[in-house]
Amino acid sequence: MSEFIPPAKPIIGDDEREAVDRVLRSGMVAQGPEVAAFEQEFSAFFVPGRPSVAVNSGTAGLHLGLLAAGVGPGDEVIVPSFTFAATGNSVALTGATPVFVDIEPETFTLDPQAVAAAITPKTKGILPVHLYGHPARMRELEQLTAERGVALYEDAAQAHGASLDGRPVGSFGEFAMFSLYPTKNMTSGEGGMVTTATDEIARQVKLLRNQGMERQYENEVIGFNARMTDIHAAIGRVQLTKVGTWTKIRQENAAFLDANLHGVVVPPVADGAVHVYHQYTVRVPEDRDGFVAALKNEHNVGAGVYYPIPNHRLPSLAHFAPGLDLPETERAAREVVSLPVHPSLSQGDLDRIVAAVNTVAGAGA
Repeated sequence: MSEFIPPAKPIIGDDEREAVDRVLRSGMVAQGPEVAAFEQEFSAFFVPGRPSVAVNSGTAGLHLGLLAAGVGPGDEVIVPSFTFAATGNSVALTGATPVFVDIEPETFTLDPQAVAAAITPKTKGILPVHLYGHPARMRELEQLTAERGVALYEDAAQAHGASLDGRPVGSFGEFAMFSLYPTKNMTSGEGGMVTTATDEIARQVKLLRNQGMERQYENEVIGFNARMTDIHAAIGRVQLTKVGTWTKIRQENAAFLDANLHGVVVPPVADGAVHVYHQYTVRVPEDRDGFVAALKNEHNVGAGVYYPIPNHRLPSLAHFAPGLDLPETERAAREVVSLPVHPSLSQGDLDRIVAAVNTVAGAGA
């Protein structure tokens, strides 16, 4: 059988290794000049004009961003249930209540009508997720927040470089979080980046990540240790020089899959949206799990299911949403399959993925 094609593959090369060695030789390995440079370069590349704050994980970025934006006990934040648990977890960690609402089926992102129906006097803000690298319905959500007097935040964990109507994700909300986990479109080994609408929110995130200190031993607020190391920042700085090319390859790979797959529902792209394909996610309406198993066992092609259990049914979060019915979320959780789209794929790999999917889908017809 041919070599296994993984669903995702981190790309770490000699440039990243040399950057790590440079930091180790310097003796400055904790948060220092590499982190400061990475923050400036990240802003310039992805969200010009907005300050960025580096933290040690995407989840920490969401948590600290929400705290810096004033979210706390007694508040509600509207979130999708069809996402990784970190979104709901981060709201709950502030003491606020995550309010789960349904998605619209085309882009797997928050349904603005469902959001509007869920707003209450306790609603502090709305936290859409730009899932799989496709921007959420930000036109409608921006209008809704303006009309209803609530805040807008962004979970851009999977959407480095995505945009809507020429505006980059990360430029809509009071803050946005980008994950730098190894399988994301770029990585720092582990980490996250928070972009903010104001210098004051950025300052609050910086305080919260560093035990509440801006100056050593002058603790202004109760904070955390959520600092990024210079080692991780050095990796991220190198990856910034490559992510633009990698994104183009992802988009080219996705276009090839769009044109050649049969028997599955390929991912549409909304008007005005730039999709960066962190995941290339199709729908398999019948026997999704059997489809994934056949790809692996019969064709040695990996595929992922993101996410099989919606947040509102997870044991950790279900108590926030007893008896909640989210039909589009449930349907997506039954049907989605993410196929390999990463930049390491060769043309031969892409041909094998197409042949495998079409064979398995045809056999199941």
